[in-house]
Amino acid sequence: QVRLVESGGGLVQAGSSLRLSCDASGGDFDRYAMAWFRQASGKERELVAGILWNTGRTKYHRSVEGRFAISRDNVQNTVTLQMNSLKPEDTAVYYCAASSPPNFWVPPQKDQYDSWGQGTQVTVSS
Repeated sequence: QVRLVESGGGLVQAGSSLRLSCDASGGDFDRYAMAWFRQASGKERELVAGILWNTGRTKYHRSVEGRFAISRDNVQNTVTLQMNSLKPEDTAVYYCAASSPPNFWVPPQKDQYDSWGQGTQVTVSS
């Protein structure tokens, strides 16, 4: 059974950086799609960034392009979201998610992911 554990959230000022990590276990992730979603209070959960584990192909929400970068470590089985130039509107609970194979592109919808972490809070003050 796939298990995802996030870490790295916190409270920061606008313009700062944070790095979120997702430790993945219990699966053969080579053919998985991995993603970070976020859910702000009162809003729908949305895809922030995703990556295909085998090819490294990525997808980003347009609001984070150029500021966030997703990557995976094949040895540690971790997925990292580097967040730079944070804005107050980035405030949300961030979730790591996994979509079991086959995946030929990063699935954009939350219901296409079948494993989720517990979430980590990111708060950006102005």
